[in-house]
Amino acid sequence: MDNIYPGTPGNIDKAADIIRNGGLVAFPTDTVYGLGANVYLPSAVAGIFAAKERPLFDPLISHIADIDFLPEYAQTDQRVMDLARHFWPGPLTFVLKRKDEDHRLDLVCSGLPNIAVRMPNHPLALALIRTAGVPIAAPSANRFKTVSPTSAQHVKDSLGDRVAMILDGGPCRIGVETTILDLTTKEMVILRAGGLPKEAIEAYTGEKVILSQGTPDKPSAPGQLLKHYAPRLPMRINVAEEDVRADEFFIGFGPVKKARLNLSPAGDLQEAAANLFAFMREAEKHNEFKGIAMSPIPQNGLGLAINDRIRRASYREK
Repeated sequence: MDNIYPGTPGNIDKAADIIRNGGLVAFPTDTVYGLGANVYLPSAVAGIFAAKERPLFDPLISHIADIDFLPEYAQTDQRVMDLARHFWPGPLTFVLKRKDEDHRLDLVCSGLPNIAVRMPNHPLALALIRTAGVPIAAPSANRFKTVSPTSAQHVKDSLGDRVAMILDGGPCRIGVETTILDLTTKEMVILRAGGLPKEAIEAYTGEKVILSQGTPDKPSAPGQLLKHYAPRLPMRINVAEEDVRADEFFIGFGPVKKARLNLSPAGDLQEAAANLFAFMREAEKHNEFKGIAMSPIPQNGLGLAINDRIRRASYREK
């Protein structure tokens, strides 16, 4: 049964009903496709963990559709609201202190005292959240530790009928998950590099932003586990063109000649981020290869997010 639906007003209404009544809906955002459930229904949130086969200690991000709702949902101050008004909607998630002891949110937060919130920059996502009338918890719409989805078909390939409805909004524009910014302390800390470069936050605030890798065995935000976003084939990163093995599928970056796929021949990090997950998915289909090799990616701008993803994708569990 095909569970992919175009993002028409009627289908948005149907998807919103599913969300309100405890079902799961996959929907596009500016970053990747999300697997959504009503944050106020723990049984629905549990369905996300079950569908993804994701551990319960890995917290989820709540998606909202209006900046003015944020103070009703989490503890805010002038700094938080200024950042929200400047960067939202967009690929930035805040980690904030929880507003109160609403135990319905315990599972979304994995029992932590903080909550992760974002406002996606995608008209279909915003329409769904507003129509549903509740914040929507939504990690990436794929099975745990596999490559994140940037199209509706990717969701179907990974989750099949584990999701009631997949709203098709076309390919995601950014292609890597959000930057996660911890605002519970005086200093701003990036817990996960993502679609908003660290430099953009520093340029706006005039403050230094700390980059943290988090604690993999006890994550305080999504995407901090050592192995994440992994393709089926083992992957080596920072591989020079001349060091690619004959049995490796080579994903290049910049002016390399022998790449089977090139994230960006022009060396454009935005283009590379948008192609990253789709190219990893394509590479893992090639059974004639024993592994994947990837070109070095610069460690600046969106390169921080790309390197974070490929480092976790290439991690070998002992």
